[in-house]
Amino acid sequence: MKNKVLLMIADGLGDRPCEELGWKTPLEAACKENLDRIASWGSSGIMDLWQCGTPVGTDLGHMILFGYGLPDYPGRGPIEAFGEGLELQPGDIALRANFATCRDGLVADRRAGRIRQGTRELAAALDGMQVEDVQVLFKEATEHRAVMVLRGPGLSSAVTDADPKKEGLPIRPARPRDGSPEAERTARILDRVLVRCQEILSQHPLNRKREAAGLLPANAILTRGAGQMPKLEKTAEKYHLKAACVAAESTVLGAARLAGFDIYTDPERMTGNLDTDIDRKVELAVKALADHDFVVLHMKAPDLMGHDGDPRGKVRAIERYDAMAGKVLEEIPKLTGFNLILALAADHSTPCERREHSGDPVPIVVAGKNIRKDQVTEYDEIHGAQGGLNRMTGHMFFQFLMDYLEVVPKEGN
Repeated sequence: MKNKVLLMIADGLGDRPCEELGWKTPLEAACKENLDRIASWGSSGIMDLWQCGTPVGTDLGHMILFGYGLPDYPGRGPIEAFGEGLELQPGDIALRANFATCRDGLVADRRAGRIRQGTRELAAALDGMQVEDVQVLFKEATEHRAVMVLRGPGLSSAVTDADPKKEGLPIRPARPRDGSPEAERTARILDRVLVRCQEILSQHPLNRKREAAGLLPANAILTRGAGQMPKLEKTAEKYHLKAACVAAESTVLGAARLAGFDIYTDPERMTGNLDTDIDRKVELAVKALADHDFVVLHMKAPDLMGHDGDPRGKVRAIERYDAMAGKVLEEIPKLTGFNLILALAADHSTPCERREHSGDPVPIVVAGKNIRKDQVTEYDEIHGAQGGLNRMTGHMFFQFLMDYLEVVPKEGN
């Protein structure tokens, strides 16, 4: 019978012992009978996404889980662009952007009062502008966030951020980060683009309405995280498989689109926080399994609690993840015509004590009827280290899952 893989990813899941939890990790402290049940069905291990002791970002962590490596990483800008549905071409320069408020030459608010309404209209006014022989693509994202793409010949991502990172300072001029003509040209063009953005936004009717209502105008753009789109083969094409991703977080969706995965999301019901609709997520995952070989089901909340330094909040997030796993288990008897392999993983550790990503390994599980079973019956960092999968890299984990889909070529005769 044909195998299919459902990979459940809990963002930032790994942690360190927390004093507030009696020196347990949030995973050890959480009630997680469903995750433990999955662990008891197969083999456990721990995983270094890239290499031991090296923290990775959410973007790179997911790229690795989707079949790529560090040399393939294009920067955060291109991944954010893919997350917003912009299909990049090789050579494009993509930048993360904020709508911001400027007064008297200084940044008064980096997020334009966390603007939510009207950003599509503002983005449309900027999209398609031309500076020299470079076209500007501009797309709104969540709240004050946006993506800018520079498309044209002779460009480089080696330019500095225009975002000063704090209020009361002027927008930083773009500067080349190396001595190449391409970097100098890109910095010059980006400066001209940002000036033109201010001119257009300052005169936009929506901003005049905001000011009349006592709201901060979104009259400037701040850019950061420039990256250049390399020529990358899509994972789905490389392995000749149909893959899908169920997620709400734009960075994850971007990495999935870059890999050639079909996207399943629902902005009305799915969020990147504890209030996400897990019923809807599982519903979409089951739908995707009907005609996809490899399906990713993502939850963001554990990472947010780690960044907040909130161990008890992370326990709640893990228990929410466990509830989603329980709903998956309820659906398994209804899935016919194929054998489902369940995998559990994370894109990195986000220890509450650190409030940032760390290089600690994350626990992994591969479970199913045809999976070798070890003696591990609990899903956490310590029990995982005792499992039959031992310790592997993210690339090894991805290849292991692909081998169960029988898409990895044999080496040798």
